Amino acid sequence: MADTQKQARTYDYIIIGAGSAGSTLAARLTEDPNVKILLLEAGLPDYRFDFRTQMPAALAYPLQGLTYNWGYKTDPEPHMDNRRMDCGRGKGLGGSSLINGMCYIRGNALDFDHWAKKDGLADWRYHDVLPYFRKAERRDIGANDYHGGHGPIEVTTAKPGTNPLFEAMIEAGVQAGYPRTDDLNGYQQEGFGPMDRFVTRKGRRSSTSRGYLDMARERDTLTIETKTLVDVILFEGTRAVGVRYQIDGGSPQTAHAAREVILCGGAIASPQLLQRSGVGPGAWLQEAGVKEILDLPGVGNNLQDHLELYMQYECLQPVSISPATHWYNQPAIGAEWMIRGTGLGATNHFEAGGFIRSDEKFLWPNIQYHFLPIAVRYDGRNAADTHSFQAHVGSMRSPSRGRVKLKSTDPADHPSILFNYMSHQQDWEEFRAAIRITRDIFRQPALDGLRGKVITPTDDLQSDAELDAYVRQHAETAYHPSCTCAMGEGNDAVVDGQGRVHGLEGLRVVDASIMPDIITGNLNATTIMIAEKIADRIRGRAPLPPSDAPYYQANGAPVRGKPARA
Repeated sequence: MADTQKQARTYDYIIIGAGSAGSTLAARLTEDPNVKILLLEAGLPDYRFDFRTQMPAALAYPLQGLTYNWGYKTDPEPHMDNRRMDCGRGKGLGGSSLINGMCYIRGNALDFDHWAKKDGLADWRYHDVLPYFRKAERRDIGANDYHGGHGPIEVTTAKPGTNPLFEAMIEAGVQAGYPRTDDLNGYQQEGFGPMDRFVTRKGRRSSTSRGYLDMARERDTLTIETKTLVDVILFEGTRAVGVRYQIDGGSPQTAHAAREVILCGGAIASPQLLQRSGVGPGAWLQEAGVKEILDLPGVGNNLQDHLELYMQYECLQPVSISPATHWYNQPAIGAEWMIRGTGLGATNHFEAGGFIRSDEKFLWPNIQYHFLPIAVRYDGRNAADTHSFQAHVGSMRSPSRGRVKLKSTDPADHPSILFNYMSHQQDWEEFRAAIRITRDIFRQPALDGLRGKVITPTDDLQSDAELDAYVRQHAETAYHPSCTCAMGEGNDAVVDGQGRVHGLEGLRVVDASIMPDIITGNLNATTIMIAEKIADRIRGRAPLPPSDAPYYQANGAPVRGKPARA
């Protein structure tokens, strides 16, 4: 980047956070050669030689340390035996797309149609957002009405025959009475089928750093600063005019934004930085000794997440990937991945999954499955010594709500995080149903000859009380925090449908925190879509024409959008 740019310290836009949304915005806004962008990231560059972030099969490693992970912990969760639970978030170019499980899931069409029913969000219907999902995506098997073929983010589709456990688990779900679907992101999400992944054709992690920043980082109009901790957003009256920050612990410095400051820190860091800058619930600001810029009650509230359980079984046939966890097998796996981009290192091993409704009262799926050909925790701990397999199973749209609250004005301090998991009766009903349904699925003939003894939860746990105790003790986060700066209008909304903070000028929030409600599935693809859609609004471009591709709804006719205008 040109030295004169660094000396000027004034940019058109300052983007705080180079995660899934921030990287997308930086790439799209710098397509305009007359726009200068400063992109600030607290973590490290996306080192291409670090297998922990580049090898899909190594996805658990970044969660075990603090190099690429903020390593947040919750406050004691009152409905989870007062456990302090993990809340890992990505730190580095690519953000959480640098450390996530690489499952490419967009959510259900009805998620977005229900967003659009909220005041001010009429243009967030499924048929409005589908073109932006397609714009972001480069799918290995080509484009169709639901998928893109030329976007920055490579997406690979699970191929048949990679492991017999995947097809057996899908077929077991069908034998238990649930649909089969060929595409969890296509016409019908509901059912069991192959899972798309954020993995490149060469077997590397497909992060937003690799996709979006790779096409933008050499532009003279983009300045990227890593190891940068933002202290506060600077205001003149109610207008955001810049930021104060430190690079690698150095002296404080400032940068000014001629047009906007765009906050892309995620569902934990974005509300924390707003509060530290004087924007948030007035009582919280006063308690932390922060000068109030705007009393905005929704900042940090409405926190949502997905919980899940690991339901694990021994495998009677030597077809699981358990041997890959042994140290003496890993050099060969790593060598094949490095040289050829193939083998057990080139996949995240989440190649099959599904979405079901646990009760007819739900209009669209409320339970998600990720199948894995090994019994292990998400963060890689407690791997089974024997051949094994498991299902990650959890509820999708919990009514429970939590909050992110500032504890001090020190930017290095973590905030107080309380998800308030399992605080609603519906949560308990859904998890009991999920355990019982999964047991039934795993008893189906498709798994005969593969299914060994139960590892956990054991079959002696049968009553509601016993299952509830198991959930309190063993349910874990799926790492999907969201909704703490929700879009919409009204007292609880923080931003409008374009990410602009209510009551302020020159300030947007664009990341998973602005989802008004959590979606049915993993969050990364939807976060990228949000940034793509708002990037067009920032640039003053006409929205992409809406899709008219139909989507499935249970017990009803397919829903089709209005044809796009010529």
